[in-house]
Amino acid sequence: MTGIGENGMVSKTKRDMLELYNRGLELYKRMNFKEALASFQKALELEPSDGPTKLYISRCEELCKNPPPADWDGVFTMTTK
Repeated sequence: MTGIGENGMVSKTKRDMLELYNRGLELYKRMNFKEALASFQKALELEPSDGPTKLYISRCEELCKNPPPADWDGVFTMTTK
């Protein structure tokens, strides 16, 4: 799904997906990984092939299991290859 509808307009589904994705990003930045994960998962339901959403789902799952320190600067450090 490209998200572009008639006359080059962005479809409602794509707008809804982007709203959920952006909400997920805000929650992620606030270190609210559980709620961010839920928002990203809803976004993925609307746009199943979206790579950035899949990436943040993976990061949220990892950060829920292994929370960063309170002074976390938002940088995600890969621990496996």
